[in-house]
Amino acid sequence: MTSTWLITGATSGFGRLVAERALAAGAHVIAVGRRRDRLAELADHATQGKLTTIEVDITADGTEQFLADAVRTAGGLDVLVNNAGYGLFGSVEQIDAGKARAIFETNVLANLAVLRATLPALRASRGRIVQMSSMNGQLAWASSGLYSASKAAVELASEALALELAPTGAKVTIVEPGVFATEFATSLHVVAPDDAYAPTVGKFLTDFSAQPPSAFGDAERVADAIMAVTAMEEPPLRLAVGADAVEGIRRSLRSRLAELDRWESLLHAPVGEKV
Repeated sequence: MTSTWLITGATSGFGRLVAERALAAGAHVIAVGRRRDRLAELADHATQGKLTTIEVDITADGTEQFLADAVRTAGGLDVLVNNAGYGLFGSVEQIDAGKARAIFETNVLANLAVLRATLPALRASRGRIVQMSSMNGQLAWASSGLYSASKAAVELASEALALELAPTGAKVTIVEPGVFATEFATSLHVVAPDDAYAPTVGKFLTDFSAQPPSAFGDAERVADAIMAVTAMEEPPLRLAVGADAVEGIRRSLRSRLAELDRWESLLHAPVGEKV
């Protein structure tokens, strides 16, 4: 029986690679993206499977109902890859309210709208839900504050969703890639820091932009990992992909545990006693 996939952000990066793999496996792919030319290009290369393209901005009014109707027309849904999003880097102070609102509308609120549109069908099929996060959903850099916050919101909403869906058999996996060679790295929205943040945000952005191509992982690995977890009977809740993601998240968790242990005694110390 042919499986049906819905992939947001399907016109580039991880979404495009996963769409190509799902089509090659004979799936019906509902590919969602904003760029008509990229959707047409994907259709030209869809030699197997079945492709339905949806040109839409997932933050637009009515998108939730539009996607729900597409799933209903397809006769159901087996896999969701909730991938659409973008990066915004700059100091927490200097990113204005409009830019902050925009990244949460895309990375968080639109992600939730896609879930609302697809979850009834995914519950019915005991399907697989891939929520695309980032290593920055688990840790922050100087400059990644708003982006990290948006991905952390996706992480915790997804963790709760996994618990809520457990009796239905539908499974959630949060994928946390490190730095990979996709258009993401070249299409970041960057707010240049002023002198106050030059030693921190400015230095990080300069160092990041100076990395050689070899520092960026092969995006095919992330697509392969997504295909693997969607086929698992018991997939992981979280999957870090890339050595930088694994080591970065590990260091962050160890640091948080050490801080928790160090300051736990503060709650038990008598008033006025040094800790």
